[in-house]
Amino acid sequence: MEVTIVGAGLVGCLLACYLARRGHHVTLYERRPDPRERGPDRGRSINLAISQRGIDALRRLGLDGKVLHAALPMAGRMMHAPDGALTFQPYSADRSQAINSIGRADLNRELLEAASAQPGVEVRFGCRLTGLDERTGRLRFESGEEAAAGVVIGADGAHSAVRARLQQLPGVSFSQEYLDYGYKELSIPAGNGEFVMDPGALHIWPRGRSMMIALPNPDRSFTCTLFWPHDTLAALDTPQRIRAYFAEHYPDAFGLMPDLVADYRGNPVGHLVTMRCSPWHVRAGDAVVGLVGDAAHAIVPFYGQGANCGFEDCVELDRCLDEAGDDFPRALELFERRKADTDVIARLALDNFVEMRDKVGSRLFLAGKRVEHALERALPGYVSRYELVSFSTTPYSRVERRVAWQRRIVGAAGAALVALVFAARRGRGLVRGPEGD
Repeated sequence: MEVTIVGAGLVGCLLACYLARRGHHVTLYERRPDPRERGPDRGRSINLAISQRGIDALRRLGLDGKVLHAALPMAGRMMHAPDGALTFQPYSADRSQAINSIGRADLNRELLEAASAQPGVEVRFGCRLTGLDERTGRLRFESGEEAAAGVVIGADGAHSAVRARLQQLPGVSFSQEYLDYGYKELSIPAGNGEFVMDPGALHIWPRGRSMMIALPNPDRSFTCTLFWPHDTLAALDTPQRIRAYFAEHYPDAFGLMPDLVADYRGNPVGHLVTMRCSPWHVRAGDAVVGLVGDAAHAIVPFYGQGANCGFEDCVELDRCLDEAGDDFPRALELFERRKADTDVIARLALDNFVEMRDKVGSRLFLAGKRVEHALERALPGYVSRYELVSFSTTPYSRVERRVAWQRRIVGAAGAALVALVFAARRGRGLVRGPEGD
């Protein structure tokens, strides 16, 4: 089968590998120049946190070792208080679990190499899609080039040109929800060739309505990302205001950022959006057009699941092709069942922003985490929501059901324990009945 994938980003490249393994001929069209030659765009290389879902998708193709060789494991969060005090919050009770920091550009290069090495995969750069006939599978590009395929899959991100065409069709619904926040990338360089902070943690500076995070890189630098309200980002419009703000709110990081002003003024502001679309595929004639990854279900980055979820899309679509005997229209129809999971992770990602921004530094939150880890150690089978999302391949919708079930069990057990203690104390005469009141 001739398959066209629009978008040679992370998900498009990985999906090309999966389809090539099935014997399909795949053409990848990418609007950008070849990033292996040009390098990443300034301020657009936000680090990713690859966890179990992404690793599982890579492992199925034998790519996990190659792709993750330069990734750095982070076993928990390091909270930076305004006074510089540090608090480490492990992701798992025994500290054995970790998420993996890797630069988006580095990961994209590795996956491009893997896709390009597959027999039957062709990658064409500088091809911006400007037109799509969903009935015939004919595509038109800004250069004037045209192409056609029986299967067209949009893996071209949150602002997908393929989805933009499907949105014009009757019966296709679409919604988008922007946060009143932007993100901006900064950096903390190595000091004398060494890390200047703990490289085994995801660093967070929670500051109520805003936060900064930092993830380690193999060159011993850290990639930092601000998540701030747009009005705060716009207010720092002079070098003096930038320095003064960081010195006040991020004093321990301020002294580690020699390029702060240049980075702040030179790097663009990104936007944070959740996008939902339904259905994810259309068959209006001889061709079928489908969507995967952010083109179908863009989410905000606060659970570290964007790339992981997109990679898991490739696994699920591959599974659907198995069930459908490589009948793409039927497989894309089956693939729609995944929407129940992507709707859940979209909501969890929004909820986790509030947790990371407002709660992770509070004593109550820290006490809750200690209780949660105690339950993990004491109760076989008890697993936190974070671990189920990040360190398992349990479908996102089943994670919610399992967490609710665990809470009911723990709540019932707690109530029973209280009742037993009360009964025992009363039996020993330690609790006075109504006649003694």
